[in-house]
Amino acid sequence: MQRILSVPFSILFYALFGLLLVVFHPIQWLCFNVFGYQAHKKSVDILNSGLVRSMHALGTTFDVQHRERIPHGVPIIFVANHQSMYDIPPIIWFMRKFHPKFVSKKELGKGIPSVSYNLRHGGSVLIDRKDPKQALTAIKGMAEYIQKHNRATVIFPEGTRSKTGVPKKFSENGLKMLCKFAPNAYIVPLTINNSWRVERFGKFPLGLGNRLTFTVQEPFAIKGIPFEEVMERTEREVIKGIKY
Repeated sequence: MQRILSVPFSILFYALFGLLLVVFHPIQWLCFNVFGYQAHKKSVDILNSGLVRSMHALGTTFDVQHRERIPHGVPIIFVANHQSMYDIPPIIWFMRKFHPKFVSKKELGKGIPSVSYNLRHGGSVLIDRKDPKQALTAIKGMAEYIQKHNRATVIFPEGTRSKTGVPKKFSENGLKMLCKFAPNAYIVPLTINNSWRVERFGKFPLGLGNRLTFTVQEPFAIKGIPFEEVMERTEREVIKGIKY
């Protein structure tokens, strides 16, 4: 029954979501090329605020817990489980003061209004998952960037989305490179719940009435901690809060 009821709401949502992406593409271009990084970031923040609000058309609500735990003035590595594409706009919007950048697959770097432009020009990195050398070099550049500017990166170590909420095994390569070249960073484990339910029927229609939660687990400095311990602690902290 919900699949039937969801059809008009899904159409409305996609119309709003798509309109925002199209409208903000030239706005991003103008901000970036004329006014620079800060103006471009502001346009991206406003875009993602709109994308988050467009999800209200599906009855989706958001709960971000324990943001006060996140340290300021240091490089941040957000490490999160990954459940759907709808993980990303809330992270950009609700964590906006930390300037979050993403490690994304190269396929997202073209063909998507606003999204592709931001990934190419907003400080994120695009990796070729079939070319480990290129991927690690790009992630090294990201680590050096957040180390220099005290900004944040977001990495999904599962490598792909969990369609049922059940976490996949974390891969260590990307996180290991970030830790090596951003030695002053703090790991911020981030647990995401219920995002997968938005797409539990697939891309259309979408699920209704879901409450997406983003829980900041206890951050910790990586300096002086063996990477094996960093990896084990990070995965444990993220997974302990997943409800499935």
